[in-house]
Amino acid sequence: MSILLDRDTRVIVQGITGRMARFHTRDMLSYGTNVVGGVVPGKGGETVEGLPVFDTVKQAVEATEADASLVFVPPPFAADSIMEAADAGIRYCVCITDGVPAQDMIRVKRYMYRYPKDKRMVLTGPNCAGTISPGKALLGIMPGHIYLPGTVGIIGRSGTLGYEAAAQLKERGLGVSTSVGIGGDPINGSSFRDILERFEQDEGTKVIAMIGGPQEAEAAEYIRDHVTKPVVAYVAGLTAPKGRTMGHAGAIISAFGESASEKVEILSAAGVTVAENPAVIGETIARVMGKAA
Repeated sequence: MSILLDRDTRVIVQGITGRMARFHTRDMLSYGTNVVGGVVPGKGGETVEGLPVFDTVKQAVEATEADASLVFVPPPFAADSIMEAADAGIRYCVCITDGVPAQDMIRVKRYMYRYPKDKRMVLTGPNCAGTISPGKALLGIMPGHIYLPGTVGIIGRSGTLGYEAAAQLKERGLGVSTSVGIGGDPINGSSFRDILERFEQDEGTKVIAMIGGPQEAEAAEYIRDHVTKPVVAYVAGLTAPKGRTMGHAGAIISAFGESASEKVEILSAAGVTVAENPAVIGETIARVMGKAA
């Protein structure tokens, strides 16, 4: 099984006429993703890669019955694009855009919570690589060829480390149920906890891999109390001094529970197996899967 998307997911691309959006739309189509159209205000009636372009998300949803969107919109306009998708009834939105102002994302989060939980759009990103259910659908910029279908669920802040985990698994003949990039920005649409809950409920996911970033302390508490499946984590920044910015995965080390060594301690206490370095992520997952078999 998979979470968030599958072969039947109907995808639109917001900002589809941009150079990178065109490139990745073509890549998603080649992978087999059910991309049904795009949205660019003022360019309704055009086509890109044989797909119709609409002026608004509402028009696109009405014409195509789209239920997922990929946002490839410049940072000043990305927040409005996400909220437009939520208003139009999109169920899952991935925002690739890097550099969305934090204040805009605060506004997005507040806006989305106007909707009851059963009608609230799921958002991952911004500043993420996307989501892939191997062999079914790709929604984002991930290199699909490194992912084998399988039973490992991956959640990552860092796209590159997520790719590394998938490639190491493939070398061992192991595959992925779904890989979700939640994004490297301080304020993102979904947390580790949000995706952990979905993987816990997914019958096709047997082991969960959590790769890099803040929020580990909150995730560890949730894992301890609610997750029955084995969890493997890689914590970036073990050599980072306090106060030093370490990018997506390491974040900023400042308070208790935020340094890499403290994260390892908290995760281990919650029953999580921690990979010592990026080179052994796949090996560690394989070992845990062997014990769980």
